[in-house]
Amino acid sequence: MSIIPSPQAMKSATAAKKLGILLSAAPAEFQENAVSREDFKVLQDTPPEWLAELRRNGPHPRPVIAQKLNISIGGLNRSDITEALTTAEITALLQAPPAWLVEERAVFAQARAEAKLAKEREAARRPKS
Repeated sequence: MSIIPSPQAMKSATAAKKLGILLSAAPAEFQENAVSREDFKVLQDTPPEWLAELRRNGPHPRPVIAQKLNISIGGLNRSDITEALTTAEITALLQAPPAWLVEERAVFAQARAEAKLAKEREAARRPKS
């Protein structure tokens, strides 16, 4: 018996995204059933071993890979990183960064600095109330 997604439940893909895990690496029971809000809260507060293992060792979804490498998802695309990576693979990249990773980290840092500057300029232009 599976739970049908409703306002009180979410699809397993949505739950996986919110939990920061790769859906295809999750157990079949998780993949095939909707997740109630209560079950989701339990997964967040007291993750079962399979969830802790996925978060710890992967394989990781693209947003998590980008975050761990400190680059954008666009940087992953430009670097032809299309498959999920494990924590060991990410660590290897960080320990001996290839030229593309050094370049993408610089591009990402520059973009973040420009966004921060734009936000500060916008805040300075707003009238204080």
